[in-house]
Amino acid sequence: MSRINTNVPSLVAAHVLSRNNAALNQALERLSTGLRINKGKDDPAGLIASETLRGEITAIRSAIDNANRANNVLSITEGALQEVNALMLDLEGLVDRTANSAGLSSEEVAANQLQIDSILDSINRIAGSTEFQGKKLLNGTLDYTTSGVTTGMTASAITHLQITSARVPTDGARTVVVEVTQSAQTARLTYSGSSIGAGGATLQIGGKYGTEQLSFASGTAAADVVTAVNASKELTGVSATYSAGANQIYFNSTDYGSEAFVSVEAIDGTFTVTGGDSSTKDYGVDVGLKINGTEATTKGLDASTRTSSLSLDMTVAATFAQTVGSTKTFSITDGGATFSIAPTLGINSMASLGIQNVSTGSLGRGNIGYLSSLGSGQANQLSSENFETAQRIIREASKQVSGLRGRIGAFQKNTLDSTVNALSVALENVVAAESAIRDTDFAEETSKLTRAQILVNSSTAVLQLANAQPRSVLSLFGG
Repeated sequence: MSRINTNVPSLVAAHVLSRNNAALNQALERLSTGLRINKGKDDPAGLIASETLRGEITAIRSAIDNANRANNVLSITEGALQEVNALMLDLEGLVDRTANSAGLSSEEVAANQLQIDSILDSINRIAGSTEFQGKKLLNGTLDYTTSGVTTGMTASAITHLQITSARVPTDGARTVVVEVTQSAQTARLTYSGSSIGAGGATLQIGGKYGTEQLSFASGTAAADVVTAVNASKELTGVSATYSAGANQIYFNSTDYGSEAFVSVEAIDGTFTVTGGDSSTKDYGVDVGLKINGTEATTKGLDASTRTSSLSLDMTVAATFAQTVGSTKTFSITDGGATFSIAPTLGINSMASLGIQNVSTGSLGRGNIGYLSSLGSGQANQLSSENFETAQRIIREASKQVSGLRGRIGAFQKNTLDSTVNALSVALENVVAAESAIRDTDFAEETSKLTRAQILVNSSTAVLQLANAQPRSVLSLFGG
């Protein structure tokens, strides 16, 4: 080297030293932060993929938190319903004991009525006070709202409606169309004649609720037979009517459907009935319904449907259920306890559950009565001695509360818990994928750090030699 203005080896050594220093700094940065990608220039494509995965991770964690919060809300609800169920058992016990009227004094009946009033007040208090962060849970706030159920030409078509789950579009409504495909029928037997024949007859009248034996003298008028049968219809589930024009007595079940039946059998004398499935017995027919084109599960006048977008239970009116081809349309407009339990928002990410009002004015059914009717001064108070009706109301109310508890439990187990489990697995895998892209591999980076340190030291030494080499030109001036 005889030129000193430009020291090419020094430039080369400086350039290499700069690259080695950059590699050393990068290794130190990755080891100190634990991240392979600290800036966009570290790996542009990796940064984009990593940030996308980070967004997914945040969404999954939020969905898990939402599902756990939903579990907390429903656990509070279920706990309150458990107490309502216990109060129902106490109610039935009081009614059943009071039905033993010959063994109780009027004071004991009054005391039992006082207990019933207290229980009804407690149920109403639970319904009105159960809440989570100020949101009422059992007063109907979380039930679905509908329109068109009580309006239109078929306003009385639906006598009871409980929507358990529905996907309702935001700012929209879900239309429900109910169509009768099979006429509901009561069981019926027919006796032709205006009176009991010679020798009289002893009849065994049987129905869904029980059996009674009635004895009639020879020549007893058909109207008197009808009166005797109807006097026991609450006990048997069988009523009677007489058509003077047709000169016939019609024995009908008080309920509709395949579980309702009428049995009229002469255990003494002669009394011949016709029109049954057998010589002495006939069964009713369940209503056939399609709900939004799907065949509903029916029993009597009750129907239910279970699909991914709609789940409901209803009772239709007898006049509507007997007309094949008749339809009823209504809309679900809002409501329900709706929880967002999926990472991607939208109607498919929502899980919804209807929680009905469990106050005494809502528990029960229109065709038999509501729980509030057992209170003092009401139609089924103990002094009315309507014990059979009171028991049916309590059992229907208990069935509704138990059904709601079951739906909540199924929602927690099969929807929320399963969702949390699935999301937890997804979270593990997405976090692993994001970590593989963004996190530092310490074994690899430690190796790079060692290499960079050695190269920095060696390139520094080389630069020192390259800078010293031009001094050799001074020997040319010596002589």
